[in-house]
Amino acid sequence: LILLDSLLQECFQSTQALNMPASRGEPPPPSLPQAPARSSWLGFLPVSALEDNVRNMNIEAEEAYEVDEDDSEPVDSFCKLPLAFSCPRHLQPVQGVEMIMQTWRMRERMKTVSVALVICQNVGVDPPDVTKTQPCARQECWVDPLSLNPQRALETIGGNLQRQYERWQPRARYRQSLDPTVEEVRRLATGLRRSARDERVLFHYNGHGVPRPTANGEIWVFNRSYTQYIPLSIYDLQSWMGSPSIYVYDCNNAGIIVDSFRNFAEQHEREYVEQIRAGGPQAGGTELPPPPSLRNCIQLAACSKDQLLPMNPDLPADLFTACLTTPIKVALRWFVMKNDLGQLAPKVKLEQLEKIPGQFGDRRTMLGELNWIFTAITDTIAWNTLPRDTFQKLFRQDLLVASLFRNFLLAERIMKSNDCTPVSQPKLPGTHQHPMWEAWDLAVDICLSQLKNILEEDKTYLPSSFFEEQLTAFEVWLSHGCEERSPPEQLPIVLQVLLSQAHRLRALDLLGKFLDLGPWAVNLALSVGIFPYVLKLLQSSARELRPLLVFIWAKILAVDSSCQQDLVRDQSHKYFLTVLQDPAMLPQVKTWAVFVLSSVVQGYKQGQDEAVAGNLISICLNEMDEADPVFKQWLAICLGTLWDKHEEARGRAMRCNAPESLETLLLDQTPEVRAAAVYALGTFINSCSERTEHANTLDQNIATRLLQKILEDGSTLVRKELVVTMQYVVNSFPNNFMALMRAIADEDDGLAAGTRSSLLSSSTSTLGRVSSEDKLSRQVLQQRRSVVGIPQSMTGSVTELNRMGDLGILTTPKRGRKSVIGLAGVGTQHHVASLASLASMACYGPGVTAKFKPFYLKVVGGLMVLERDPDKEVGTMARQVLDTIYNKMVAAERERKGSGVFRSLSQAELHSVSAPGSPAKASFMLGDSPPGHNTTLPASFRQGLAGSVGGQHSLTLPSDLASKPAQAWLGRSTVSDISEDGGQETGVKTNFLAWSAKHFSSRLMKLGEDMVDLESEEYWARQWLYDRNEKVKRRAAAERKSVEEGSGRLDDQLGVVKIPQPPSVLAYEPYTSSLAVATRDSILLVGNKPGPSPQVTTSWGNGNSRVSQITSLQFCNSHERGLLVAGSDDGCVRVWRGWDESPHLVTGWTLLPEMVPQSLAGSRVSYGLQLAWSQPDQLLVGAGDAKNIRLWDCSAEVRLCDLPIQSDSCVTCLHMDKGVLAASFGDGQIKLFDYRAPPASARIMAFREHKQLVLSLKMQEGGKIVSGCTEGVVKVWDIRRQSSLTTLETNQPAVSLDIHQSAPVFAAWTSTQQISFHSLHEGKVLNQIRYHEGLLGNRLGPVNCLKFHPSLIQLAAASTDSHVSMFGYRRY
Repeated sequence: LILLDSLLQECFQSTQALNMPASRGEPPPPSLPQAPARSSWLGFLPVSALEDNVRNMNIEAEEAYEVDEDDSEPVDSFCKLPLAFSCPRHLQPVQGVEMIMQTWRMRERMKTVSVALVICQNVGVDPPDVTKTQPCARQECWVDPLSLNPQRALETIGGNLQRQYERWQPRARYRQSLDPTVEEVRRLATGLRRSARDERVLFHYNGHGVPRPTANGEIWVFNRSYTQYIPLSIYDLQSWMGSPSIYVYDCNNAGIIVDSFRNFAEQHEREYVEQIRAGGPQAGGTELPPPPSLRNCIQLAACSKDQLLPMNPDLPADLFTACLTTPIKVALRWFVMKNDLGQLAPKVKLEQLEKIPGQFGDRRTMLGELNWIFTAITDTIAWNTLPRDTFQKLFRQDLLVASLFRNFLLAERIMKSNDCTPVSQPKLPGTHQHPMWEAWDLAVDICLSQLKNILEEDKTYLPSSFFEEQLTAFEVWLSHGCEERSPPEQLPIVLQVLLSQAHRLRALDLLGKFLDLGPWAVNLALSVGIFPYVLKLLQSSARELRPLLVFIWAKILAVDSSCQQDLVRDQSHKYFLTVLQDPAMLPQVKTWAVFVLSSVVQGYKQGQDEAVAGNLISICLNEMDEADPVFKQWLAICLGTLWDKHEEARGRAMRCNAPESLETLLLDQTPEVRAAAVYALGTFINSCSERTEHANTLDQNIATRLLQKILEDGSTLVRKELVVTMQYVVNSFPNNFMALMRAIADEDDGLAAGTRSSLLSSSTSTLGRVSSEDKLSRQVLQQRRSVVGIPQSMTGSVTELNRMGDLGILTTPKRGRKSVIGLAGVGTQHHVASLASLASMACYGPGVTAKFKPFYLKVVGGLMVLERDPDKEVGTMARQVLDTIYNKMVAAERERKGSGVFRSLSQAELHSVSAPGSPAKASFMLGDSPPGHNTTLPASFRQGLAGSVGGQHSLTLPSDLASKPAQAWLGRSTVSDISEDGGQETGVKTNFLAWSAKHFSSRLMKLGEDMVDLESEEYWARQWLYDRNEKVKRRAAAERKSVEEGSGRLDDQLGVVKIPQPPSVLAYEPYTSSLAVATRDSILLVGNKPGPSPQVTTSWGNGNSRVSQITSLQFCNSHERGLLVAGSDDGCVRVWRGWDESPHLVTGWTLLPEMVPQSLAGSRVSYGLQLAWSQPDQLLVGAGDAKNIRLWDCSAEVRLCDLPIQSDSCVTCLHMDKGVLAASFGDGQIKLFDYRAPPASARIMAFREHKQLVLSLKMQEGGKIVSGCTEGVVKVWDIRRQSSLTTLETNQPAVSLDIHQSAPVFAAWTSTQQISFHSLHEGKVLNQIRYHEGLLGNRLGPVNCLKFHPSLIQLAAASTDSHVSMFGYRRY
């Protein structure tokens, strides 16, 4: 058995050594061998079983090891751990989608209102310059002119041509000019241009009976007696037709006309410029005509300048005109002729084509479906070959132009096969060989194959499978589609399929999937012309289409909100109101609908009016009980955008008790929902245009409750919206807040100068507003003056506070908690320097707090707290609001500086409670606030603000500042004033709405969201991290085993790093050897990258205030890409991402606002803010010199509960495991809490054996707790017993001490100036360290912080000489 065991151990060790890879960050020292381990399964086998299986020992050992390696349970345990601070609000900037919008919406809708049909046939007489073949093409507009008398034939041709054009534009004004003269053409062109005004005119020229155009740019007409051909210059025709116009030339050598047209257009432009230079209108007194835009005229020519028209007798003579006006007829004849009279479509003759049943407008018939397919194919060819702007101009701007250009693509194909090349202006790329023509040929062949049975046997026409096949091709593209690929060719066909009721559902589904690919897909769909189709479909009553249509419209409005006007104009917004009230709709569909409605009303007065008339407020309020957070978020946003600056909507909301319903969302577990509720309540306050007593009371109550519930919210989204809402509150009562700011400025200025002088009465006083950070330090200065007294020369600055603290001037006797958290003592009214006291304005004397209503004090106090927010953006926004009030107050005083002596503020005015309507009374201070117009300003403030009671001060300015603008001498950052009359706001704003709408431009149709792509780079990166974690855990287990056996020492010096400032806090990342080092206000990362020895790889500032310092560091999400949580002694917490490369702040909030910074705490012992983290529960626990331990839910970013500590001492250590929280205190107590229980009954145990401050506290496996105090005493506890199990003594007072989280060791820096390592088994000393390694190793500096690695047996020691030493475990 012994031999078997040793062989198994050897096999196990060798295999482990081969498979131990490096971890992320810096790899563990490769020289450390694994401790011998006895395979656990051997102990459960009987001896007989071992003896029987000795022969198979090697095989079984290998199999056992393979099973251990392939065991997925540890990896699964990491996969199941939730990730904190990994929501979109943490991973992406809060801003909208940056999109490059295409010009899909035509700025100018054109219409061809007049058509001139100029036909020069001279039937019976061929032109002299063209020799025609015999037989020759004779048909004109499908009529043989030789079969009728000349005049009758000419009239028939003209009538047929007009009817052919009327099919494409029936409402146009048509004028025929048959074999005209020059004068007739002039009258026709000028008359049509006069009647058309700025609309388009079409000029169709058939020159089959006249000579070819000349090289000079002339076409031919006749004289009155038809004896001569008369030339007509294109130059004159341009002058008569004007612009915009479209020209169709069906004649030989038509390309000559196109070239000449361009030359004459340039000549017109030159003449116009010369006329301007000559000062044209000044001499004659007439206005100069508008500049010609003839270059933009559209031209279609049948052939190039050196080509003749086709003369095939089986084709019409006007083949080009036939292609443009009767495309299906020409296409079918050409198809049958091309395929040798029906080899592809058997037994189909040309005569049978005239008998094809159906109508062009009926898509259920053969003729109608062929026309439908032809439109889809030509649109597809154009969209895939033309530039987007050209496609929009030619195929979406004008109905007749779009039809002509679709048919022009067919003309190019047919004319090319007859050795003619049609010409167009603008020039189009060649499309006659586009692959979609093959799809057209196949569709025609399938349809014509049924013609014989339909005509002879009267069978029913079977619809073509063309659209189904194209939808399938589109679906295949969607399965692999992305922005980098070329756009799908079938997108215009999908648009056409929307017209079919049979395929509409599938087409909408595929269209929705395409739009879901991103904003680029929405732009493509809009550019192809999808908008009018989906707008028309909103008139459908089919319930099965509702989810798809709502989704498509949500995608469109997420990209282009200008569509709101189209919805309101067509009353289509009612469709979404119906969907929102449909109980059969899923919450997700209702979310899309409410987003569409919020987009309709956002910033659009007419949309708001229609929504109010449609009872949108009541509908949204009735849906508030839904559990879906995104739905609730957008219900609140929709309400906020609906009543924003809309008095009628605000009144309707008041009658529906909308504010009360929204206030229930302030306690929601989703930060986005809370932010949306704050936004809606803010716009509600901002929508009041006329102030009344009822409106004032309501808005003040709303603002007060917002401050109570939201001021300490953990999400920056919510706090930003709170700042904007407080801005609206300040904007609603500007005079009141200006008066309060004046009183605050007076007290700040008096405190700084040691006198109660007025803000502007002394040229030496500071004009800038005192920041909230200085207020806290001055607040402590006031408190300490009342205790020990301070020389009058002291200003209360932070530097002087620190200097006085060093000199022992600012000493405060140690008191109980009430003297710190509550009042300073009897007869004083100054609270301690905490954010909680700043919020209540307790840092100011009765000159401020006794004059004004608590409402105004709470608003300004809340803004001051937000000014010190851990998030810089929130702090900047709050500072701008406060600076705006201050600047407006000083500007108001500057305007009144010429009025001389100001009337003082009497005591009667200060404490008046008269009716609010009295303009001479300061009733807004203690009574209800009056309307916000000039009469509400108290007389004392209107005539000048008073100084001290009983004296008057004249308002004078320094001579060098009196002539400068207010913003030049305020010394503050200039901020635009907030509009007070309901106009455009120029104050602080957020991107919350645009960022929330970004959700709908992202992928929403994610099938199998929970499915993991096992081949993705992200998956393999995560698996690598999990494998790394497992290997670190195995190494940690081997090191613990070695310690228990006594076969190693912790004396391997891994490195020493010198840092700029003395370190105060250390923290190891659990699964690497990366060490985070915190100084007073900065964080450094020590690692092995890029060299072999540890060095500082990254450093950054934490951003805490001048009077606070970092007191705690914690790693969260360490099993993947970890985050670093930094806590400072002012109660603030900041979370950092990318700390190993490019650190950036993820979020920050105030965890314990009642915390007092250690620099302002005097002689009271405080360890600052202490943190503990639980990854499975996503709980962050914080405690310090406060009366509660706060549990923070990081998933919801809200306070979970407060556990009362019932102790006068500060909390020194926190540790939590499996629902139990252990806290140690400065008086030596250790208390256990079950945070799953109600707070009142959460405390389950208290240990009181320690007599001094507890330095370290750890909960280990098996229900053990290990603690160590400053006496050098370490105790081991069992949570089930009141007394300790073991007491270990170092026999020296400990300055710093730390206990390993899982290994039975602890380290202490004692008064002997050495680091000693002890075992928890019998307390024996493992080893001691006094010097750094090396021949001339220096002695360790005074150590103020020790920190063990959470997993490995590694120790970091920080000394006051700014050195950080790292030691590792070494076996011997």
